[in-house]
Amino acid sequence: MSTLANKVIWITGASSGLGVEMVRQCAKMGAKIILSARNEEKLNSLRLELSNPDDHLVLPLDLGDSSKFNELVKVVTDKYGRIDALFNNGGISQRSEASSTSLEIDRRIMEVNYFGNVALTKAILPIFQKQKSGHFIVISSIAGKFGFFLRSAYSASKHALHGFYESLMLEEESNNIKVTIACPGKINTQISVNALNEEGNSTGVMDDNQANGMSAEECVRQLIKAVQKDKKEVLIGKKEIKAVTLKRFFPKMFWKVIKKQK
Repeated sequence: MSTLANKVIWITGASSGLGVEMVRQCAKMGAKIILSARNEEKLNSLRLELSNPDDHLVLPLDLGDSSKFNELVKVVTDKYGRIDALFNNGGISQRSEASSTSLEIDRRIMEVNYFGNVALTKAILPIFQKQKSGHFIVISSIAGKFGFFLRSAYSASKHALHGFYESLMLEEESNNIKVTIACPGKINTQISVNALNEEGNSTGVMDDNQANGMSAEECVRQLIKAVQKDKKEVLIGKKEIKAVTLKRFFPKMFWKVIKKQK
């Protein structure tokens, strides 16, 4: 993946936030993009913005329903003959305390962020194995490295991704299949606006953390650079990502600092 030119790249969550920027930057570098999310209208509008729009494919997909993933993979391989990378970016966040969040909402978050993510990977994996090449790019979160206020189910789903993909990374190394786990911190997207509250509805509120966070453009630029270097994990953000190092080497100080954060 040192170059993205003419690579067939599948991007989930492509209708908003980091996904939109992934599509734009990868297409600008000459990749052929499969744009997936639930909102087909937004995906089509984005595809038409790109150079050579006929090189790209809109493929609506709901990570909460994995029953048609194998069919969708066949659509892609019938058109392009191969898949070079999957940016597993789609997901939902959370803004609610564990005590007031029903198990149903916990399961909903886990179904999208973990099971939907893994199901699409498993549908694509046989293609990568046959090709003896492929790259899974997994969008986790800094919340996948430690828990935080109002994110119990979200953080759990991201932690789970690390366990799965670190195992997959080891198992598929002999097939030349790569994994990059990205852990964004505070990024200026609509993730907090679309996050679920204790009732399972979108909060509709922009957090200060997101409003003052790193731009989506810079986040994706750093992500693509990490992918091109075949990095196994990359932390992306401002000073907040230092918390990961703090927890590892100075855990007592970490817990004093983190409980004072918004």
